Amino acid sequence: MEVAALPTPLYNIISYVIMLVDAKTTAFLRPLALYIRSVCAADFELAPRINSQRIMAKAVIFSDFDGTITWQDSNDFLADQYGLGQAARRRLFEGVIEGTTSFRDGFLQMLESIRLPFDQCVSKVREHVQLDPGFKDMYEWTRREGVPLVVISSGMRPLIEALLEQLLGHEALQQIEVIANEVDVRQDGTWCIRYRDESEHGHDKSRSIAACKQRWQHLEPAPVYFYCGDGISDLSAAKECDLLFAKSGKDLISFCKKQDVPFREFNTFDDVLSAVKRVVAGEASVTELQGGSAA
Repeated sequence: MEVAALPTPLYNIISYVIMLVDAKTTAFLRPLALYIRSVCAADFELAPRINSQRIMAKAVIFSDFDGTITWQDSNDFLADQYGLGQAARRRLFEGVIEGTTSFRDGFLQMLESIRLPFDQCVSKVREHVQLDPGFKDMYEWTRREGVPLVVISSGMRPLIEALLEQLLGHEALQQIEVIANEVDVRQDGTWCIRYRDESEHGHDKSRSIAACKQRWQHLEPAPVYFYCGDGISDLSAAKECDLLFAKSGKDLISFCKKQDVPFREFNTFDDVLSAVKRVVAGEASVTELQGGSAA
């Protein structure tokens, strides 16, 4: 659904009320604040946690999760270890790259091969999947500077949130918004992914980002929108942002070159943070950073 823009004064009032709720305000004000949030923020399909930081945002950072924020792709790990295996997975996704099958169908087939109950899937990825070494510093910088950080993923929200909590602490779940697919767990422990939309990727990231951007459209000057990714599903998202960071050695770089999409290559989020700081400080423009390496 399209997210309607609110008049700036009303937007700011709602944001302040939600800030009070998030700050666990007094028992006297909290019921009123909760009621106002439930009424006025109902149309923010992708914005359940509008807060005071987002009124003043100079920049907004969107990022893919698996293989971008994390060192390993959690879904690939599960399929390789407990599903169809690495060789079969690679053959399956050759079809996605060649265009003979959609990402949606290939990803579903891969996930359906995994033979673990979902709670065990969560335990396994928490045990084995590691964070990009620079992401924690960037996360802490966004908190200090009031820069919104939004995960836009073709993966599964419960896995992503479990990893964020494991790697950054429970408070990160209150600070980082996650927009991703859901999971339906059956009574017998089996499970299946529930795609966010009908698109060929199961989650049209460009649609989610466009809806998110409605929150900040009242700002003058407009925030600079960044996106970090590594794969084919990130290409449409990149077109909604001012500067795309593409992870070194991953498929997104080759896709960008084929479709003439400007990007900046990065190795870790230390590189991303350095470049974002330069743009926010006015030391470099987006155009100056495109086409180079953040390393």
